[in-house]
Amino acid sequence: MHDSDGIESLVAAVRELDPQPRARRWVSVSLCVLDAVHSIGAHYDRHVVPVVERVAADFGIDAPSVSMSVPNADDPVPLDVFLGRYPTPDALLATTRNRQNTSTRGGIRKADAALRYAAILHDHDVRTIHDARAALTDLPRLDAIETALRAVPGEGGSGVRRGYLWMLVGDQQTVKPDRMVLRWLARHGATVTADTARTLLADIAGQLSTTGDRQVTPWEVDHAIWRAARGGH
Repeated sequence: MHDSDGIESLVAAVRELDPQPRARRWVSVSLCVLDAVHSIGAHYDRHVVPVVERVAADFGIDAPSVSMSVPNADDPVPLDVFLGRYPTPDALLATTRNRQNTSTRGGIRKADAALRYAAILHDHDVRTIHDARAALTDLPRLDAIETALRAVPGEGGSGVRRGYLWMLVGDQQTVKPDRMVLRWLARHGATVTADTARTLLADIAGQLSTTGDRQVTPWEVDHAIWRAARGGH
């Protein structure tokens, strides 16, 4: 659904959700990897946040997330340090205490997938959150990283997990149209796939930016919908 009436209806519905700029971020790329891998198909507050916080505590990090207004600092858990601490999935599982799989059929432990993600990024010279942000602007390098990440089991057909990683790293143009977001869109008349939802959310952000008093990013639209869907709205 991309007709003008449909878009206007969706824009109005999203405007009611009051999209806001991103408020907080993880302090390390290692924590971003954990979040991206563990969040697929899992309740965020019950399963994902505890995983990230347990690993952060294992490294002595009292504040794993900070306000977006806090100046960038050195990454406290570069991927070489993360991989050194957790050389095997069992080593990571001992800390995360999360035995979920990437898929109910033929999946691998999310701990295993997180380590594979970390190793791939490390092999492409991404060791810190600053390296990851730099990779976003180097399209040939980014394409090579994404090709390798795509092979990790649990990828799915639309690259939601990869997109979410880049969102967490700091890409405000990337969105994570997961099942809750797609269901919310369907309830509002837009039956789309994860791929077509990306375009739709970007279009909504563009219209909100045009009609409002500030630039609204696709991330803000995606997150506002996700919050509403999680709250049953």
